[in-house]
Amino acid sequence: MQGVYVKEYKAIIYQEGMLGSLFFGASKVNPVRFSEFLNKNAREGWRVVTMEKDIRRMLLFFAREAYLVILEKEV
Repeated sequence: MQGVYVKEYKAIIYQEGMLGSLFFGASKVNPVRFSEFLNKNAREGWRVVTMEKDIRRMLLFFAREAYLVILEKEV
C-alpha cells in the first residue's frame, strides 16, 4: 500500500472583538487580520476546505460578522 495519508480537521469560528459591535451596532471582519489568520494557519500546514459567513447576534441588539472556517492538513 503506497501513500496512505491521514487527514486532520479543525473548525474555527473567526470573529472580531465585541467593541465594534457595541460602539457601531455591527462589527465586520477586518480583511487584513483575517488574511493574517489564514496565512498563519497555512504556514502550519492547514488548508481551507470550506468557510461560511454568519452574522452572530450579541446582547440582543448588536450583530457581528463571523466566519466558520473548516481547515484540513495531512498528518
